[in-house]
Amino acid sequence: MIAGSEPPGIEVTLVSGLSGAGRSTAAKVLEDLGWFVVDNLPPELIATMVDLGARARGEITRIAVVMDVRSRAFTADLGAVIKDLDARGYKPRLLFLEASDAVLVRRFEQVRRSHPLQGDGRLVDGIAAERELLRPLRENADLVVDTSTVPVPQLRATLERAFGTETAQVTRITLVSFGYKYGLPMDSDLVVDVRFLPNPYWIPELRDFTGRDETVRDYVLSQDGAEEFIGRYLELLRLVGAGYRREGKRYLTVAVGCTGGKHRSVAISEEMARRLAGSEGVTVNVTHRDLGRE
Repeated sequence: MIAGSEPPGIEVTLVSGLSGAGRSTAAKVLEDLGWFVVDNLPPELIATMVDLGARARGEITRIAVVMDVRSRAFTADLGAVIKDLDARGYKPRLLFLEASDAVLVRRFEQVRRSHPLQGDGRLVDGIAAERELLRPLRENADLVVDTSTVPVPQLRATLERAFGTETAQVTRITLVSFGYKYGLPMDSDLVVDVRFLPNPYWIPELRDFTGRDETVRDYVLSQDGAEEFIGRYLELLRLVGAGYRREGKRYLTVAVGCTGGKHRSVAISEEMARRLAGSEGVTVNVTHRDLGRE
């Protein structure tokens, strides 16, 4: 890539800031948002890494490099890297994380670690030295986040707004039908028991069909309490989903169980998914774990 040519279709973000201010948390959030995250790459290799990503034929479109003072000649090298990437057309963004001295001291004391610039001095000396070393970066950062009083969910929300896409803002709900006789799904966040509904298994003409078939679906959904149950549970699910989003949780697995995982749980899962499909801020996937085991 040469200066003045068409910018490559890849986003680059450099993540830096004070030790203990939340770089590791930011890296995890960016990873969840689909960024390819590299931690503490030597500054002289950043441009090479980005070039390799740009040649990945669309497999890598967003690269985030987390940098700290463990790298030699940190500020000088990183400043040169930013200019180089800018000249190549990548237009990198710089995210800078900071916190107050009191908060940083408390965080270091909680994990019982020394500051990387502390040496033989006090913890506050290391913090002061790093703050001064990183001052030029902070002044040129595109986004500065002070995490002194910011809980992790709020930090996540801030980074999602700045670095996420529309798809990263939705809650991904997976509905898993299952049979209790085969055990609970291990990854379920919520478990729904629909064994209170009459079992189609005991109706000979329905036994060999599944909850995906119209005859079984109509039978299950027509039972007393089925409609009210679905409506009320979906309201609860929307409430829980909104709370999960506020706490930064974007994945929700709901296990819907009956005895064998063939009739009632399948029909109810499919109906719940159909009704959730049009909800704002939600994507829905349905899987039937035990269908076909009988």
